[in-house]
Amino acid sequence: MKRLRCLTFLILSLMLLLMWLPLWMLVTGSFMGAGEVSDSIGAVLGQREGYAVWHLLPQYPTLKPYVELLLDTPRFFLMFWNSCIQVIPGVAGQLIIAMPAAWSFARFEFPGKKALFLFYIALMIMPFQVTMVSSYLILNRLRLMNTHLALIVPMLFSTFPVFIMEKSFKTIPLSLIEAAKIDGAGEMRIFLHIGMPLGASGIISAGVLGFLENWNAIEQPITFLKDKALWPLSLYLPDIAMDQLGVAMVACVIAMVPGLLFFLFGQKYIEEGIVASGIKE
Repeated sequence: MKRLRCLTFLILSLMLLLMWLPLWMLVTGSFMGAGEVSDSIGAVLGQREGYAVWHLLPQYPTLKPYVELLLDTPRFFLMFWNSCIQVIPGVAGQLIIAMPAAWSFARFEFPGKKALFLFYIALMIMPFQVTMVSSYLILNRLRLMNTHLALIVPMLFSTFPVFIMEKSFKTIPLSLIEAAKIDGAGEMRIFLHIGMPLGASGIISAGVLGFLENWNAIEQPITFLKDKALWPLSLYLPDIAMDQLGVAMVACVIAMVPGLLFFLFGQKYIEEGIVASGIKE
């Protein structure tokens, strides 16, 4: 039994190291100069012969890539601001629209409920390429193309948060809802004071996943935004030159920070929501 535990611990530790390796390379690479980055992975990029080598720590650490990006690249800040304008209102509106829909699917019975929810799932699993043409035509008809709303409006009506939150709302004990009704609480009050607090795990999870998905989106901005002044941060890296690999790594680190902070902020509420939804009847 002890050997099995040791083996399990070893396997899990190796898996954890493999998961952290790209992140470690990204962070350490952001403190390398262009020459050191080229010497380390130049062989992979076809810049030189030999093998790629990555040191545990930078041999010649420098803040030059950070200075170059943060002080000498105003375009980066413009694209960062564009991402904030497009993603934050979109995800907030997405949750506002999805919460009542998920609550209705979880707590009410109505004709065609199963068929409608199946339709939601079908829309959820459709890749962007399937709906790209129809979305383009609708946005063009509404004269929203090449504006921030071209990304925000489709984001508002995503069905993925409904699927996540419906499962969370279903875990709320029916006895709590019935007790609230006996005390005279209406549907809106039940939703606000019971549904949202006890379904917080699903709500926060949907918000975190929605933020990460749209913060890193590439296909939608390329399709709907022709003016580069409106491009989000996710389109900054594909447009960067190969001789700016250090700057690219710094941009990756900074672009990762909002999503990481968003997740860390929501982690507490996710745990509380899971505990609250674990109440048994």
